[in-house]
Amino acid sequence: MTSADNRILEFLHEKDIVATPHVISANIDYSQQYVNERVRILVQNDLLEQTEGALYRITDRGQAYLTGDLDAEDLPPKHEEE
Repeated sequence: MTSADNRILEFLHEKDIVATPHVISANIDYSQQYVNERVRILVQNDLLEQTEGALYRITDRGQAYLTGDLDAEDLPPKHEEE
């Protein structure tokens, strides 16, 4: 997990919204391209889910990660771009 991953999850959790990578990147000060890459990885790890189009929301698993009920070491080895 990267610091950007944490910020993406925190942003979606705090705002309780669905958002595009563009909206996320504008609010957490990472480039849209980098957020796009991280969002794909977070979806692979079931920490985010894609709703309609390019909208994403945090999952229960993502919430568990933020609250410490799920450790990054419990995630499959999909932390980095493949």
